[in-house]
Amino acid sequence: MKQAEVTMVRVYITEGDHQLRKLLDFLHNEEQVRGVTAFRGIAGFGRSGRAHEASLLDISMDLPLVIEFFDSPDRVEKVLQDLNQWVEPGYVVSWPAQVNMGE
Repeated sequence: MKQAEVTMVRVYITEGDHQLRKLLDFLHNEEQVRGVTAFRGIAGFGRSGRAHEASLLDISMDLPLVIEFFDSPDRVEKVLQDLNQWVEPGYVVSWPAQVNMGE
């Protein structure tokens, strides 16, 4: 089985930031990265310590969001430089990984 080296990236934002659509468009249309997925968390907190969570009585519109994507290490390095204009420092995490390329 062939594998290729990639870099995985997670970007942490909240719905209240109103950045999801802009970031997805940026990653898909401008950067054309592979494997983009957005997740909505049910609870979380960041540097401020303020909790963002959903309860049964109220569906918050400020829940945590995680945007995850992967691509070649070179492409991700460029994307990460561009992401600095969109996302506050400390909210982007990346690590090396392998992707299955079939036989």
